[in-house]
Amino acid sequence: MREAEAAARKARVTKAVIRFRFPDNYILEAKFQPSEKIQELVDLLKKVLARPDLPFYLYTTPPKEQIKDFSKDFYSAGFAPGAIIYFSYDLPKDSVLSKVASAGPYLREDVLSLNGLDFAREVINPIHSDREIPIVEASRDVSEPAQSAKKKQSKPKWLKL
Repeated sequence: MREAEAAARKARVTKAVIRFRFPDNYILEAKFQPSEKIQELVDLLKKVLARPDLPFYLYTTPPKEQIKDFSKDFYSAGFAPGAIIYFSYDLPKDSVLSKVASAGPYLREDVLSLNGLDFAREVINPIHSDREIPIVEASRDVSEPAQSAKKKQSKPKWLKL
């Protein structure tokens, strides 16, 4: 009975929306099928990173848990229907490369120029016609400072002094 309920829940989930949060507050969003492997997510990241040659790791929070098994699918990893995955370079803190990598942008310039736009990734292998084309969006997350600047300091109408 439990297996039937689990299979019904899995069938209802039709896509996995993954948001990558980079240390410079950029967010990259991509849509995948829940049955796709996490390795496809890593392959996509290597295409959009400014420094794909440097070692990196992905993790989720809370608690901070590094993603090590890329052979799992998104559903079994708990990333469907959606997840926020954090990115970090895997370099020693005192190395010169660490300082260079953390100073510059994490995404390529052509990806950063698409800030706020949606674009579809081309499917290289057209045999998989049932596969949804992932949408990738890069946007700068600056909503918190903008909202705090708009708040006005006044007393509420219902407060009687």
